[in-house]
Amino acid sequence: MNLIVDGREVFANTGGRALDPSEPVALFVHGAGGDHSVWGLQTRYIAHHGAGVLAIDMPGHGRSAGPPIETIEEQAAFLIAVIEAAGLKQPVLVGHSMGALASLEAAARMGDGLQGLALCGVAAKMPVHPKLLQAAMENPGDAARMIASWGHGGPAHIGGNPAHGISAVLTAIRLIERTKPDVLHADLAACDAYRGALDAAGKVACPTALILGRQDKMTPVKAAQPLIDALVNAEATILPASGHMMMAEAPNEVREALVALLKRLGAGRRAA
Repeated sequence: MNLIVDGREVFANTGGRALDPSEPVALFVHGAGGDHSVWGLQTRYIAHHGAGVLAIDMPGHGRSAGPPIETIEEQAAFLIAVIEAAGLKQPVLVGHSMGALASLEAAARMGDGLQGLALCGVAAKMPVHPKLLQAAMENPGDAARMIASWGHGGPAHIGGNPAHGISAVLTAIRLIERTKPDVLHADLAACDAYRGALDAAGKVACPTALILGRQDKMTPVKAAQPLIDALVNAEATILPASGHMMMAEAPNEVREALVALLKRLGAGRRAA
């Protein structure tokens, strides 16, 4: 489906089921260089077993109109505008990496207006290597390969993909290569510049699930610990064989952690 948010068209995947804004709805937010498809191994199941689903393409990504949003704070304001445009009454924010920071910031601003929060591949600070920032503008292919290489744990590099015959690393490269260089650079620069995560975590009122990869080199588990400590109602799930791209590396485990959060919120009545 398409939404009009702040005067521009935003694409959202509903997981194959018509959206009912009055029920609990999980709003999925991708990371830098991604789009709604990164959640494909979770959204369809959840849409039919736990809650409504809106997996959006952030501005400038996938099927959504640009330009990209250049700061995490502005991305958070955009997510709140999406919730309002879609008329969601019981929103649950689910974000990965850049999308996790934006979701965290939005949750801090929404207070009791948000039912739940899930943060995948997140850290209190997410600095980006200068060479990656430079490559994002000057050599997008190199940037895509850097992100895909650093972003996957060991098993994904040697064929350990639950989807038989598909390389998770190469799939990630192709996805990132589809992102315009200025968009990818804006995403990475936004993550690099954001310093408000701990302050935001202290303001989050809703139950929160953190889903982290033990082999994550981009947002290591130890870098997420300050957030876990700052959040008042948080549960962390550590995936032992996953890196930063856990939605593809450990799709079943990520799905189970999200369904567990929905059940905590009373939104998983249809879950199998």
